Amino acid sequence: MVARRDYFTVDQVRAAEAELFTRVPDGVPMRRAAFGLARVVADELRSRTGGLVGRSVGLLVGSGDNGGDGLWAGAMLRRRGVAVQAVLLNPERAHARGLGAFRQAGGRVVDRLGEVDVVVDAIVGISGKGPLRPAAAEMVAAVDVPIISADLPSGVDPDTGAIEGPAVRADVTATFGAYKPVHALAAASCGRIVLVPIGLQLPAPALAQLDPAEVGARWPVPGAFDDKYSQGVTGVCAGSSKYPGAGVLCTGAAVAATSGMVRYAGSDTEVVKHLPEVVAAPNIHETGRVQAWVFGPGVGLDARDGLARILATDLPVVVDADGLSILAHEPDLVRDRRAPTVLTPHAGEFARLTGAALGPDRVTAVRRLAEQWGVTVLLKGRATVIATPGETTLVNDAGASWAATAGSGDILAGIIGALLAAGKPPTWAAAAAARVHALAANLAAHDARTAGAPISATPLLNHVRPAVRLLRELAPTREPQGTQAPLSAR
Repeated sequence: MVARRDYFTVDQVRAAEAELFTRVPDGVPMRRAAFGLARVVADELRSRTGGLVGRSVGLLVGSGDNGGDGLWAGAMLRRRGVAVQAVLLNPERAHARGLGAFRQAGGRVVDRLGEVDVVVDAIVGISGKGPLRPAAAEMVAAVDVPIISADLPSGVDPDTGAIEGPAVRADVTATFGAYKPVHALAAASCGRIVLVPIGLQLPAPALAQLDPAEVGARWPVPGAFDDKYSQGVTGVCAGSSKYPGAGVLCTGAAVAATSGMVRYAGSDTEVVKHLPEVVAAPNIHETGRVQAWVFGPGVGLDARDGLARILATDLPVVVDADGLSILAHEPDLVRDRRAPTVLTPHAGEFARLTGAALGPDRVTAVRRLAEQWGVTVLLKGRATVIATPGETTLVNDAGASWAATAGSGDILAGIIGALLAAGKPPTWAAAAAARVHALAANLAAHDARTAGAPISATPLLNHVRPAVRLLRELAPTREPQGTQAPLSAR
């Protein structure tokens, strides 16, 4: 079962459009896009004002096809009784046929938008690069009604989602023919995203996002013949006397993510005190057999030998936090390791691993590190990016930034480790864990807002199980649950 949302680069979309132009008459793709945009605007007007007649729409129109999409959509709205006015930001280069249709339908060209109910951003499309120019930026800044963007918010890079100056922040985005990387990497600027089909035949995607229902369907739960060993035994080396909370959060996440068994390696007595179901040992050597390891949160930089010992096994390993700092000094510990290895850096840790600051093209940077080191890399952020050599890169938009709190990463590492121990492949495990982690944070934030308190890592951890339950309820069918190979772990 594969269910996901696919994203396509500008080059891929341009090639698909060129192929489409060979199959349909001239102007048809633009009219399809405009019809879809007009429908999205009409739906937004109805939801906000109750109807179309007597309502007013403003268009901010740039040059080229994106401006043409907006003008054609304006003409269609005008014929449905909506008053439409348009500002041409570059009149000499306005789309001629779109402008003719707009004027013929009764649309007005103005120097400044008057009072309107919504504004359509048709300034630049997928060919646009860089921030808005001053005149456009000034007009966008003056808008105090909902903005609907045509294809993508103007001023946001379509392939990287980078924002390097003034840009539109849309309430709704109508994307034409395909989702683009910007819709995942800068979702906060896109608002609600609506796909408008125009007939493109698309290649393999450059980027994809797991569908929440697919995550729920494949999440490991006990099968009819499972026991605590066959479900996957997770080993956790996290926390210390200096950072006891890291051990509790990471180990607790592994416990919450699956219902098998978690073994803890370390001297932090707080872990067992908080989690009596965990089997503890004083060190890695005495832990007993496991099916995956999580190493790093709060262990300190003097734990290098423990990391080396774990990486020398043929087991899947998640390396986080202090473990990443150790690898930044000794990358050969992990490079070209044959067993699945997942690194989970934030931007600062990523810079230490690579020796360079993370630039605006996060996807390319993550892919490069994954290829160079032969590992799966999960780069944290509101849009979490997961890359594994030879596989489609995955992204997870969290929908908010509630997980940006101390200890949150420890929880994510524990969830990934539990999924690896249950036999899930590293790319899927990392992306699915990110989905559950984000949902748990959003659920915790909802409870916190109700109670009038801010979110922290502990309520996030407490919402991991509810998040899994919600995702499983979304799944129309659930993947049959089998067992792991027998594990003599006693």
